[in-house]
Amino acid sequence: MGKKVFLIDTKGCNGCYSCQIGCKDEHVANDWTPIAKPMPEIEHFWFKLHQKVRGQVPKVKVAYRPQMCMHCDKPACFDACKHSAKYKRDDGLVITDPVKCVGCRNCVDLCPYGSVYFNEDLNIAQKCTGCAHLVDGGWKETRCTDNCPTVCMRFVDEDSDEAKAFIKDAEVLRPELGTKPRVYYKGLPKKFVAGTAFDPVADEVYIGGDCTLTGGGKTYTTKTDHFGDFWFEDLPDGVYKLEIKAGSKKKVIDGIDVTEIDVNIGDIPL
Repeated sequence: MGKKVFLIDTKGCNGCYSCQIGCKDEHVANDWTPIAKPMPEIEHFWFKLHQKVRGQVPKVKVAYRPQMCMHCDKPACFDACKHSAKYKRDDGLVITDPVKCVGCRNCVDLCPYGSVYFNEDLNIAQKCTGCAHLVDGGWKETRCTDNCPTVCMRFVDEDSDEAKAFIKDAEVLRPELGTKPRVYYKGLPKKFVAGTAFDPVADEVYIGGDCTLTGGGKTYTTKTDHFGDFWFEDLPDGVYKLEIKAGSKKKVIDGIDVTEIDVNIGDIPL
């Protein structure tokens, strides 16, 4: 059996929540022992669609990040479990044995991705199984990937051409942990700087103004559009300097910090 990976292109996600609903539908009130016992109807989301509002009005973007168990090759939950309730299948899926789990909660506390939940009624830890019971029954997809209407999520063999092409330009969550996740992402949001340039005397926006952003040893350029707006996207975290030129007018804004948040500078008079 070949090892599986999840491929997620977040730019194709429109926030429909079909993935999260599919996971609930598959696991609530369904007992898939020895893979998993039923998921509670409320509180648990073994698959969760994270939504983040970025920027400040009116320069706002919404980013979506689908997330399940990372099915790590070096999972932190293995070290946390002292009762041999965790095991990794030949296809790479990480399973919490619902029979062996004694409810110590160590894996819940130590999963760095927050992907392990505790079932109070059953006194066991639970999480995404990669729909291992369906895979064993011949399914080629998990419920979350099968439910995705934009096909922005895929569940494929790691050695497939599709996976190889995707992974070479993808990234994983928190690679510094060394857990080696088997969930790969494209399009994870980087920071942006945006604003609007206008002439306060004529009370008109500047169209086609030259905008230059510098920081981290790199220079980015763009022009203001027909609304006077400019956007610099996919920026690494850091502090930047902005220069705007429109005709004989010029404005420099320094110290734009996008370490923590995306920045809408607002209306900029020249």
